[in-house]
Amino acid sequence: MKKYLPICIIIAGLAVTGYGVWKVMDINHKTEQTLDKAKLAAGKSESSKKEDFKPKFGEAVGILEIPKINAELPIVEGTDADDLEKGVGHYKGSYYPDENGQIVLSGHRDTVFRRTGELKKGDQLKVKLPYGSFSYEIDKTKIVDQADKSIITLQHNKEELILTTCYPFSYIGNAPKRYILYGKRI
Repeated sequence: MKKYLPICIIIAGLAVTGYGVWKVMDINHKTEQTLDKAKLAAGKSESSKKEDFKPKFGEAVGILEIPKINAELPIVEGTDADDLEKGVGHYKGSYYPDENGQIVLSGHRDTVFRRTGELKKGDQLKVKLPYGSFSYEIDKTKIVDQADKSIITLQHNKEELILTTCYPFSYIGNAPKRYILYGKRI
């Protein structure tokens, strides 16, 4: 039995690694498919009116562009696990551009928001939706405990874009903190 233990450990390690690689490839594939749908949705901007914009859960609604890291990410309505596998999730109940409120977008740190740690104050973000394109400038970042619920206030006083992801970026397992980027409309 002792001579088979190392072989069993190696096989288990290969299985876990193989599953991890497959999962990342699967999520990347889903994100690419959703990006195609998001481009179609965002491309309607000349004919769409804001009043007609009523996204359904799980639906690709637009694109988040992050020029500094050359990212073009699909925005999906909802932040459930299935939604976040497709792209950046729009927190239901938060606002959209031109609604004078808090716009909350969330994504996984090991997929769509893998490089958000490279972003700094002054970097630009662009949200493309069927009814227009909107630019934001990062004005601050913050790291909070995962239980901190004060970030999502759903305030309706001024327009602000908030990106949230888990932190630290290289953490294995459920990360204990959240990385928050705040953007102001320009």
